Amino acid sequence: VNTDPDLKTWNRAVDERIRAIRHELEMASGGRARLLPVTKAFGPEAVQAVREAGLTEVGESYAQELVAKHREADDAEISWHMIGRLQRNKVRRLAGLVSLWQSVDRPELVDEIARWAPGGRVLIQVNALGRPEQGGCRPGEVEGLVVRGHEAGLEVTGLMGIGAEGDRDGTERSFATIARLADQLGLAERSMGMTDD
Repeated sequence: VNTDPDLKTWNRAVDERIRAIRHELEMASGGRARLLPVTKAFGPEAVQAVREAGLTEVGESYAQELVAKHREADDAEISWHMIGRLQRNKVRRLAGLVSLWQSVDRPELVDEIARWAPGGRVLIQVNALGRPEQGGCRPGEVEGLVVRGHEAGLEVTGLMGIGAEGDRDGTERSFATIARLADQLGLAERSMGMTDD
């Protein structure tokens, strides 16, 4: 554990921010929403700060960063979520580390996760607005991927989507589409956020 005074100050600031966000989530959702801190582009000290703030779930966008931070943190209580675009060739390396695969968006990825992480928990990523810069399948492809995931022995628990940066109306439409699809398919979990949250 790093005890550098500047790091302690930073950790306190992170803790205060997390407390404020959790309070906002509680007020807005009546306790139904959870906060998933994402440590993308931050060093392992970010994981330490998150843990000191009392959170046990951490999201990561890049496979290599997840592997490195998992090793550095050496904390069995952390539940790692893979939230970034995922190449099939990275699945094997991540299989024993990831507790929730949030960016599953194509049949080949479903099959690869089923191969290396049998019974794994997954969310299907939806690109509801069809933006080429974002990952995710089209809304019309969701049901087929959910079925394929179940048939492959995966635990498909919900849907994931990322809001459209700088487009509040588009983000609201996208999230409404994802929530409606999840309801139609009987999926309880929705992971919705923004790159700049």
